[in-house]
Amino acid sequence: MLRGAGLRELSGCAAGYLMADPPREGRVVFWAPEGVELPLGVGEVVPVEVLDGGDVRVVRAVGLPVAEAVPVLGRMRRDAGAHPAAAYWGGVAVAALQLVARGKILPGVSAGGADAWRVGPLEADDVTRLVGLAEAMPPTARAGAEGAGVLPAAEELVRAFWDGVADGMPRSPAAIKAHGTGLFAGKAPQRAEGLRGWSDEVSVGLDSGIRVSLRVEMVESLAFQAVVQLHSLKDPTLVADASDVWASDVAGFGPRARIDATVALRRAARLWTPLSRLLDSAVPDRMDLLDEEVADLLAGSAQRLAAGGVDVHWPRSLSRELTARAAITTPDRAPSDLPGFFGGGATMDFRWQVALGNDPLTEAELDKLAEATRPVVRLRDQWMLIDPELARKARERVLKPVTAIDALSAALTGTTEVDGQQVAVEPTAWLDELRARIADPERSDEPVEAPAALAATLRDYQLRGLRWLARMTELGLGGCLADDMGLGKTITLISLHLHRQLSASTAGPTLVVCPASLLGNWEREVQRFAPGTPVRRFHGTARSLDGADDGFVLTTYGTLRRDAVRLGAHEWGLVVADEAQHVKNPASGTAKALRTVSSKSRVALTGTPVENNLSELWAILDWTTPGLLGRLSVFRTQWATPIEADKDEEVAERLAKLVRPFLLRRRKSDPGIAPELPPKTETDQPVSLTREQAVLYEATVRELMAEVQASSQMVRRGLIVKLLTGLKQICNHPAQYLKEGAEARLTGRSGKLELLDELIETILAEGGAVLVFTQYVAMARLLERHLASRGVASQLLHGGTPVPTREQMVERFQAGEVPVFLLSLKAAGTGLNLTRADHVVHYDRWWNPAVEDQATDRAYRIGQTRPVQVHRLIAEGTIEDRIAAMLTTKRELADAVLSSGEAALTELSDSDLADLVELRGARR
Repeated sequence: MLRGAGLRELSGCAAGYLMADPPREGRVVFWAPEGVELPLGVGEVVPVEVLDGGDVRVVRAVGLPVAEAVPVLGRMRRDAGAHPAAAYWGGVAVAALQLVARGKILPGVSAGGADAWRVGPLEADDVTRLVGLAEAMPPTARAGAEGAGVLPAAEELVRAFWDGVADGMPRSPAAIKAHGTGLFAGKAPQRAEGLRGWSDEVSVGLDSGIRVSLRVEMVESLAFQAVVQLHSLKDPTLVADASDVWASDVAGFGPRARIDATVALRRAARLWTPLSRLLDSAVPDRMDLLDEEVADLLAGSAQRLAAGGVDVHWPRSLSRELTARAAITTPDRAPSDLPGFFGGGATMDFRWQVALGNDPLTEAELDKLAEATRPVVRLRDQWMLIDPELARKARERVLKPVTAIDALSAALTGTTEVDGQQVAVEPTAWLDELRARIADPERSDEPVEAPAALAATLRDYQLRGLRWLARMTELGLGGCLADDMGLGKTITLISLHLHRQLSASTAGPTLVVCPASLLGNWEREVQRFAPGTPVRRFHGTARSLDGADDGFVLTTYGTLRRDAVRLGAHEWGLVVADEAQHVKNPASGTAKALRTVSSKSRVALTGTPVENNLSELWAILDWTTPGLLGRLSVFRTQWATPIEADKDEEVAERLAKLVRPFLLRRRKSDPGIAPELPPKTETDQPVSLTREQAVLYEATVRELMAEVQASSQMVRRGLIVKLLTGLKQICNHPAQYLKEGAEARLTGRSGKLELLDELIETILAEGGAVLVFTQYVAMARLLERHLASRGVASQLLHGGTPVPTREQMVERFQAGEVPVFLLSLKAAGTGLNLTRADHVVHYDRWWNPAVEDQATDRAYRIGQTRPVQVHRLIAEGTIEDRIAAMLTTKRELADAVLSSGEAALTELSDSDLADLVELRGARR
């Protein structure tokens, strides 16, 4: 091995390479130019011929094996004082290592019959690099064995050196033991003559200096033949017919070109069998093609050949511009009753439309195409190649009828699925005009103004929302208004009701289905913004629909479920599902009951159209516009799985085109939406666990992880949910996890509770008010008791709070009578107007950031005049820390693909789960 002083002494030497068989036995030789002393004792001293001063002379040189020389050359490449020849070979060595690192090595048999690896297959860029290095070789970098007479060519030397590096790299001390043979593994040469035929085919097929292509020519009587062409990999511009290469040596093609071409054709024949006829010829240069073979090439074999590296070139004189798309052809004029057309089960025809460029063929031309028995046909004064599949479509023409709503879906996405393939769609003129009309939800050129009966002035974006809702419902197409909470969905819907009363075709009562907590809010808003419009509650024991022929009827999802028959028998002009995420599960009783209530139009209102997965979006839009997204099973296969599981951006874009006209989504942060809103500051507040919390946390992880690892799959899921829930409760307060009674001590046991005390003290000192959200009612009760013991006035709203009591609590808070409002996240995260608060505290984290945003929007909404500060309490080093990082990513994807929260975590492996719940150092 080369060591210490020898390395320093070689730094002034020139370098060359002596080729060998097998390549791994090649030597890098270092010789001393004038003024430099050749170091002795470093390596074997050998005589070599070198080019020095324009003359070939013999010098004494130190020879090193390739494996030992490569690191030396690598250092010389970076040494400013290195000889140019040594620095050059350092660059060649780096290039060789990069190729091997990319897996560019092939097995073969050397000229002497030994097992040998070599660099390959080389791509076009690799060949270019090889040629460039050869052209850059300094004269002093060339060397040869004594007595050779002629020094090897630069390109031959570079390639041989690369092969020497490749041949030595796989031969580690353990290789023979791992493979059970010294062949291609041991350093000592092994005889491998019997493998030469196999290795030649592998190496030539993958790494020849040429590639082949087929040039299809049309001869007399519309017959075709395939001509074999050879392309040089070194010079992509160099192309020659195989007949020329076989006839004589062609400049640019080496002596192995004929062998390489034959092997390449043999491999191509495996991809397309007819090519085997070429191999029966003494000169495989051309072959006649049968009509069915031309058709086969057009039908897909040409693509398979191209994928295997054999391009097929068609005559330029033959046009291949014929394309087929699905055309929606009937009716050719817009129906007079569009609502009835889209909602009444009407159908439209799909036909195959064949076009030359963008110009569809006439029926007579289609007939000619359909009747063609050859792979070419003459249309519009030119011969055209015919794909057999295209001819089939010309013969069949008419596809199955589709419903009107399916036709609209295809027009919106621009594609439809036929026989499992996505094909382009050409809608009929009026349908294309309708598509353009509804494709832009913000389009505001409709002659719709705020109704005169509306006792309010609509903001610009609210007026655009009214115009969009009016346009969609008048067409019989429902929609989902998915604006952020607090942007005025209620007043926009009230405006829509008033607008629809102006026409006999759309007038009628509006049924609003909402959570019980919002009944009072809806009643007040109708009375405020539409004075004189009847409004009644269909709720409680004395509920009745007698005389409910106009105005608003308000009911709850629970009442709907219990009294669906009476509500379904009434004639409604409009049905509104407020907080429509309540019917995100289409199999639930509530969702099924809602579908039984018929009306002229349907509108969904929600700030979170997708909470967990895209099936929830299907549930909402399939109610507002039945059939738009197809059956749920088809939707999952065609849309949800490719987007959620495969992250297919193309499918996501098509779905966006489809749903965009039916879902209007605006955020407070959008330009021009709510410029009057004050700033909102969101802060993650890390807290340390107390010693008691840390001990509980680690004990719970240890105990339940052992049970998880020993459990069956079904039991495992339940245990994981139990584990995650328990850890979050420990992070909140030990008393919650331990289910301690009303006398439990609360102070000094929870880092979160101590921070909450500090926050509330500061907020109240500044005259502020705060909303405190927790997902656990038990924790909220503990907070209520703790605040009372400290003399802080608070009130608690949860799912069991009666509706009248809710309304009174909201009024007290808004009036400033109670500065701290404790709320259950699930029960109070939507529908409430609590703009008195200028601080929001999330005591614990929900799995979906969109739900937290909705809760924050109880304070941060139209009517808020003060900056709002949002505080999220996070226990350091715990599962909450990791969930917070996950939620950051999830927030970015909230309008695209959302995972399923806790359910997704139950599918983690044991090691991933352990990593998620591990306590990492944050304690006191």
